Amino acid sequence: MKKGSPYGTHRVLEPPGALPQGAWKIDNTMAIFDNEILIDVSALNIDSASFTQIRQEALGDETRVAEIVLGIVARRGKQHNPVTGSGGMLIGTVARIGPALAHRIDLEVGDRIATLVSLSLTPLRIDAITKIHLQQDQIEIKGQAILFETGRYARLPPDIPEKLALAILDVAGAPAQTARLVKTGDTVVVIGGGGKSGTLCIYEARKRAGLSGCVIGVSPIEKDCQRMKALGWVDHILQVDATHALALMEAVAAVTDGKLADVVINCVNIPDTEMGSILATREHGRIYFFSMATSFTAAALGAEGVGKDVEMIVGNGYATGHAEFALGLLRESPRLRQLFEQLYA
Repeated sequence: MKKGSPYGTHRVLEPPGALPQGAWKIDNTMAIFDNEILIDVSALNIDSASFTQIRQEALGDETRVAEIVLGIVARRGKQHNPVTGSGGMLIGTVARIGPALAHRIDLEVGDRIATLVSLSLTPLRIDAITKIHLQQDQIEIKGQAILFETGRYARLPPDIPEKLALAILDVAGAPAQTARLVKTGDTVVVIGGGGKSGTLCIYEARKRAGLSGCVIGVSPIEKDCQRMKALGWVDHILQVDATHALALMEAVAAVTDGKLADVVINCVNIPDTEMGSILATREHGRIYFFSMATSFTAAALGAEGVGKDVEMIVGNGYATGHAEFALGLLRESPRLRQLFEQLYA
């Protein structure tokens, strides 16, 4: 059996020298190297920015969505959207473990797992798409995938339905990072607060900011605003399009007496919300761009252009213990669990 790189560079076909995530194309043959894990895949959770772009390109047609996804995987060997640059994650069953890993990991053949690394770096073969869930960003498939030696994973918990776990684990980094960023008394703005990651961030921000803090949810969509109101974890709801930077700044200023936000968490799945996030943040405040639709060039140069000294944090989807942290939120909040079961289970 061939020996592989811990980082999966042995799978890169083009360009030479790239790592799998940055590569244009990787080898998705399913004969494993000595340090790889073969997974029988049952479902993909496509990154929200990616799935939104695909759904729009397909005009909401499921057959066309399937064609686009199959085309991406055929061209690139992975589900790496060439428009958004993002992927998603998967759930499946461990089918084989390379001998170099057999005694070094806590997995066995037959274990049900979710991968905690992006589909944009995961060798993937799709044999058939069996069902598409347009509103949940999920696709049920028959196929296989490879997890590299350094790839993170989580066993699927017995107390949470698989589709619900898949949805939560895809955005587990967002609430975990929110817990690090928000302090007691902070004013926190969550852009995209009615969505999946945004709801988790609002819940965690409410806990961390406390009664002396202020949590503000932002969405241009009426049903999302109604959802935030019904959950009751926000102090203010702003029905504003975050791509309109000045409108967002003015709305946040109006409910904060001009002080703006200590922390802005951007969870949207569309582009061009960088400047709205920057202008809504106070001087020396912090912005967490969890959204994979973010242009970090636009954010960096935009902040410079308006003379705003803010700390901008790249939305790393991984944080130590983030999987168990996010699943724990469902266990501690019956209201949060009920909502996500209605939407994803």
